[in-house]
Amino acid sequence: MKTFSLRIGTPDGLMYEGEVERVKARSITGDLAILADHCNYCTALGMGEACVVMPDGTRRTAACIGGMLTMMNGECHLLATTWEWKEDIDLERAKAAKAKAEEMLANKDLSERDFKIAEAKLHRALVRLSVKE
Repeated sequence: MKTFSLRIGTPDGLMYEGEVERVKARSITGDLAILADHCNYCTALGMGEACVVMPDGTRRTAACIGGMLTMMNGECHLLATTWEWKEDIDLERAKAAKAKAEEMLANKDLSERDFKIAEAKLHRALVRLSVKE
């Protein structure tokens, strides 16, 4: 299968750079897949599982928490707020984050702002857990 250049970066640094067959991620409007020769495209990323298919057909899965994806002139750039490869996710930490967010959401006296923050933290923990398990 044909390949294209992919760069994945976060505020913490470069997570991947090289040729790939496909990248799948969740945009703010739904799941998407980018293949070689895709038209020029730009979208905001949501929270969800992402997958990169390497030239040899192997798949690497990651938790992607927000960002931007562009495909311009045959090169794909994915700048994620958070990108964690499956093997780098700390399962116990993700479970603890889920429990803490659920505890916060159980508090009926939360302001609307605090409720939305707790809800986002729960969603983030659930994405990590779903990628890891």
